[in-house]
Amino acid sequence: MLGAQAQERAQAGAQQILPLHSDEDVVRLRKQVRDSMVAMGFGLIEQTKIITAASELARNTLRYGGGGEARIARVSDGARQGLELRFVDAGPGIDDIPLALTDGYTSGGGLGLGLGGAKRLADAFHIDTAPGAGTTVTIAKWKLF
Repeated sequence: MLGAQAQERAQAGAQQILPLHSDEDVVRLRKQVRDSMVAMGFGLIEQTKIITAASELARNTLRYGGGGEARIARVSDGARQGLELRFVDAGPGIDDIPLALTDGYTSGGGLGLGLGGAKRLADAFHIDTAPGAGTTVTIAKWKLF
């Protein structure tokens, strides 16, 4: 998803880790993502897209993964900088990723728009999962400077 250089910088740089165990945690995450986007100079449309994606992925982490954490990091890759969000849970994992990304598909009572919608709203999207091994979803929004 991200270039190796950007990933190294994200791992080496400061990263915020927020728990995701309640609806209140989702609200805190949304605020922190917004604050980070504003601090980086992203416009309102970009902010709205990533906050929406973050909210969907956080709720998936709660509903399907039994809770987990979100990691927020500023990343850079040459002439662009961005915000990377990583959602990690130790839940049951996803059996069929292409099916899970299909609009309308849900393994629970949701609308089935979370994963596919988040993918469309972000500039980069990666999912790492296996049945019984939890799920990590990483998204990023880039800005040229």
